[in-house]
Amino acid sequence: MYDNTRCEMILDIAAAIFTLVALFMALVWAPTEATMGHLQRIFYFHVSCAWVGFFAFFVTFLASILYLWRAGPRWDRVAASSAEIGLTFVSMAIVTGSIWAKPIWNTWWTWDPRLTTSAILWIIYVAYLMLRTSLDEPARRARFAAVYGILAFISVPITFMAIHWWRTIHPVILQSEGFALAGQMLVTLLAALAAFTLLYFALLYHRLWLAQRAEMVAELRERIKRRAW
Repeated sequence: MYDNTRCEMILDIAAAIFTLVALFMALVWAPTEATMGHLQRIFYFHVSCAWVGFFAFFVTFLASILYLWRAGPRWDRVAASSAEIGLTFVSMAIVTGSIWAKPIWNTWWTWDPRLTTSAILWIIYVAYLMLRTSLDEPARRARFAAVYGILAFISVPITFMAIHWWRTIHPVILQSEGFALAGQMLVTLLAALAAFTLLYFALLYHRLWLAQRAEMVAELRERIKRRAW
């Protein structure tokens, strides 16, 4: 299922090229922000990491629904793999946000609504992965994880809308009339979003390949055990 080497190579090359272009645009091409200076450049990566994290959890949400509907093991693999990648990118979003916050807010962390909901989101999906490791029987694990993956997604729109529902000091990038950025800054942000999205799909492809091989190894071990008995 995941052995199309040509497709894998094209996806990897495209993700690498777009990421390098986005890095150049963010670090060199985009103008320096008047107030924050070069520190603002981390914002392109912070926003892109958050976007990929939210999108990955949405994929987990859809894959969980499809698993309960069709009971196909591939959808369970997609849900688990996407959740792992999403948690990685959300972790990077929290870290880059803290790096940005220290010189701007004079603190690494504050219990702002966006930051608080992001921390809760992170804990929820850590618990999702812990749930998967706590159950040994594959079908039962997949079923429980699918239900949890659907319910856990509620935290994503809450985190996204936190800066609109409550008073916050967190910058608002996407407003009702469009992006708060313009010109080269907006182009750079869109390029970073596209690059990180391609990187997500490349990582998902490789993670699914590893998950499929892990299942094959587990089945082989079970066969060897049965023959030994």
